[in-house]
Amino acid sequence: MKKQIAIDVSHISKIYKTEVMETVALDDVSFTIDKGEFVAIMGPSGSGKSTLMHILGALDKPTSGTYILDGENVEKLSDDELADIRNRKIGFIFQAFNLLPRTTILQNVMLPMRYGGVPVEERKVRAQKYLEMVGLGNRLNHTTNQISGGQQQRVAIARALVMTPAMLLADEPTGNIASAQAEEVMSIFQTLNDAGHTIVMITHEPDIAYHAKRIIHVRDGKITEDLKNHVRTVAKKLTHLET
Repeated sequence: MKKQIAIDVSHISKIYKTEVMETVALDDVSFTIDKGEFVAIMGPSGSGKSTLMHILGALDKPTSGTYILDGENVEKLSDDELADIRNRKIGFIFQAFNLLPRTTILQNVMLPMRYGGVPVEERKVRAQKYLEMVGLGNRLNHTTNQISGGQQQRVAIARALVMTPAMLLADEPTGNIASAQAEEVMSIFQTLNDAGHTIVMITHEPDIAYHAKRIIHVRDGKITEDLKNHVRTVAKKLTHLET
């Protein structure tokens, strides 16, 4: 059975220009991500991974090249169309959680559905479903300042899921939480991926990236390595060292 492509990035470049200089943030980057993949994008500061994340998230447009998300040509869309595709097809999970303070976690998760045209009577049912999925079904009426950082990130995951997006895009999702809570969050990602969700995660932490099934390394605006079977690759290296 032929795999369906969720993300098709073809010869993407991004150049930032000022009056005196230009900076190449991405340089002729190409890759595809199949539906149901769990991909980590890694790179040091200044590597271009954040620029790539902004383009994948329809938060910015490339200078040149083509980006197709779930069959839609993103780089040709207007600002209003970009906002629409962000709400319909991308579930964002940020390092800083970006939740409304002093607002219940149920209301936080319901918010994207208000802008997405979901009927009022369906919003609460769908929000509760996903909060239960991330283990917070008994905290619906707690406000965000009454729960831990790890729990706040789980709320953010539930919020990202409610519009049934084509892709979950996680930007350093464990950067603001303790290591034990980070493992809980990554376990949720793995469970979601096993259920068929496409996940793209930006991270600089190797132990977090290891939870993904594929790791793309970015440096100086270029892809330097694309490990599609990295777990097996690591296992082979360890076996070789032991023999």
